[in-house]
Amino acid sequence: MSIDFSRLARRPDPVRVPRAAVGEAGLFVVDATWGVIQPLGLAPGVETVGELEVIGHVQAGGLLVDCRLAAYLAGGTIPSAVNIPHGEIVERREELDRAAPTVLFCNGPQCPASGEAVKALLEAGWPAQSLRYYRGGMHDWVTLGLPLAAPASATAPTD
Repeated sequence: MSIDFSRLARRPDPVRVPRAAVGEAGLFVVDATWGVIQPLGLAPGVETVGELEVIGHVQAGGLLVDCRLAAYLAGGTIPSAVNIPHGEIVERREELDRAAPTVLFCNGPQCPASGEAVKALLEAGWPAQSLRYYRGGMHDWVTLGLPLAAPASATAPTD
């Protein structure tokens, strides 16, 4: 039996982060036509986390990195997140702490940015056990009605 799992055709100008439906509190418009579905697990030793783990990580003072390009930050990010675009992650790795877990995220399960950042860090010798992947990203965060904030400023860890 052959089942077609093709996705919808890409819209000419896709919206990468769900947006509130006008006049409908708690309802969101989601564009399901963009991106490539990402795997649940990125690499051996890199833990995939969900919203409750992200919240616990932030409440414990852990570093949260938004790997999206600056153009996508206008609608906000997860509270306490610092923006280090995925293409800059290796050059800016001094802003991370090798000895403590760092959670990385991007636009969501169809966005490759945080996966590319994790891969680049691993190739640069970063320890896998120090990386966490929030696959749901902004897509799941927003559609679950969780709060947004302006991105925080990154600071290098003090040793």
